[in-house]
Amino acid sequence: MSRPHTPQQPAFNRAALAPGLLGAIVLLAGLALVGGDAYLYIRYGVSILALILCVFAGQARMWWWLVGLVPLAVVWNPVWPLPLGTLALQGLSIVGAVVFVAAAVTIKIPADTRR
Repeated sequence: MSRPHTPQQPAFNRAALAPGLLGAIVLLAGLALVGGDAYLYIRYGVSILALILCVFAGQARMWWWLVGLVPLAVVWNPVWPLPLGTLALQGLSIVGAVVFVAAAVTIKIPADTRR
């Protein structure tokens, strides 16, 4: 008689997937708001989500992602906004969305085996 198969816990989790995809959505949705007063909310969302991904990249020991994520947090910071033109922000938004998606897909945090 064989024992029933018990599923094993995964060796990693993808905690960065949701904030990374959400950051890309916020950046692409914000393309229409560049230059307006409502763009302040886009700045808050992008900078906070980029910093969250920085934490996940550190937990995963994938330090090279900080090269792409820290500039996202700096360029879109709402406290000291950089004086960039509309066209520059729109171009950087597309690049930032690509960085968010790539980080979301590749950052894998090792699972906690102490449960």
